[in-house]
Amino acid sequence: MEIVVRTIDPCRDPLDCLILPLFSDGELPQAAAAVDQAGSGFLKQPMQEGDFRADCGQTLTLYHAPGVQAARLMLVGLGKSSKISDLNYQKALLAVGRALADRGVTQAALFGLELAVPQRDPAALAEIAVQAIADGQYRFDRYKAPAETPRRELQTLTLAVDDRLAPQGETILAAATAARITSEATAWARDLANEPGNVCTPTWLAEQAQTMAASRAIEADILGPAQMEALGMQLLLGVAQGSRQEPRLIVLHYRGGEKDAAPLVLVGKGLTFDAGGISLKPADKMDEMKYDMCGGATALAAIRAAADLKLPLNLTVVVPASENLPDGKATKPGDIHKSMQGLTVEIINTDAEGRLILADALTYARRFKPAAIIDMATLTGACIIALGHQTAAVLGTDEALVQDLLAAGRQSLDRAWELPLFEVYQEQLKSPFADLSNVGGRPAGTITAACFLSRFVEDIPWAHLDIAGVAWKSGEHKGATGRPVPLLVEYLRRRAGHPR
Repeated sequence: MEIVVRTIDPCRDPLDCLILPLFSDGELPQAAAAVDQAGSGFLKQPMQEGDFRADCGQTLTLYHAPGVQAARLMLVGLGKSSKISDLNYQKALLAVGRALADRGVTQAALFGLELAVPQRDPAALAEIAVQAIADGQYRFDRYKAPAETPRRELQTLTLAVDDRLAPQGETILAAATAARITSEATAWARDLANEPGNVCTPTWLAEQAQTMAASRAIEADILGPAQMEALGMQLLLGVAQGSRQEPRLIVLHYRGGEKDAAPLVLVGKGLTFDAGGISLKPADKMDEMKYDMCGGATALAAIRAAADLKLPLNLTVVVPASENLPDGKATKPGDIHKSMQGLTVEIINTDAEGRLILADALTYARRFKPAAIIDMATLTGACIIALGHQTAAVLGTDEALVQDLLAAGRQSLDRAWELPLFEVYQEQLKSPFADLSNVGGRPAGTITAACFLSRFVEDIPWAHLDIAGVAWKSGEHKGATGRPVPLLVEYLRRRAGHPR
């Protein structure tokens, strides 16, 4: 999708589609007021007749409006002007993206960057709009029969600025371009996660990472079982031993910073299918366990975005990829495996496998002497109970790093919330037979899972994102969301000195 920023006369420019935000209390923003005046009150008629209430996210498409050269107008409700917020703005523009996709609009112009949204300037609104519209456009239908009518996608989005905003045009375009790159990376992460498990195997995921890396001068190194064995990665190998698919450790390096600058390392859980192993999951919704690699997809998408944005930093990504299946050779409850770090782990529940593969990956990541490590994983159902499907959990050993991630989440509207990581929770991981157990019981499940991971990072600044509740949606609109790619890219931009 091409992004253009320019001044537009909403009445005289012969555009394909004008997107006009409206308030439910009748207040007309600048462009909408001009269109309404040119059409002798035409714009207010749908509201007066009750066909369009301008509720937040409601859309209405009008054709050949009087006094306007555009082929169509797309009205979008923002709700009451007194309650305008960045979240409402995002919700409205997400609805616009879906409506544009449904109607096959290829060229559109968006008005409303001058709206007084609390704590958001025009450039920030442009960012929100581009990502929300792109999100609404997203479809994963490659396995469906071809539609009778070929799908038309939005090719050009013009962000309209008036004379007052025109001097900010370059800033707005830069923000919108960064949002486009972020949305493209997010869509790629969604594509990877939405692939079925019989396609997205550890080997396939590694191949996709290599292909992406080769096109962006990102270094790639893929480790197989023999290399893992030599490194002593018995936790990762133990999870994979019940599957016929070989595990892979995907390692990527983007070198955009100073040669000797310590890298930031992102570690993403890459369980391409998780049946739970011998501790078999219930059949209901087990199909959604192809999404257990969303943390890995997110990490891969983040390094892709960093390269496309040409961020001046060094970034390494480590993705342990495997399946977790029941088999005669699968790890059994009560088995003990030694980690790459040397700690032994008693496997109480084989369905708590994500922390096992992450443990060896975190140990491996330490060899790069990173400035910090951030891992992301669909790790615990307890996180969904605590925070629902709206918010990711963040825990860590470095408070500054945690706060930076929380701030990035607020700015990107990809929110996270901190949970405690008190030392007392480590007590739940004690084992009578090994150095630690892989589960700490039902209480504080998200916290004890993070406590387990903390044992493998030593003194390196570290934060953990549990994305189990936000990485995908169930139900009629089942699919990967791409979260927390926006949060991570915003964090990387801030770390590189390119904040919004």
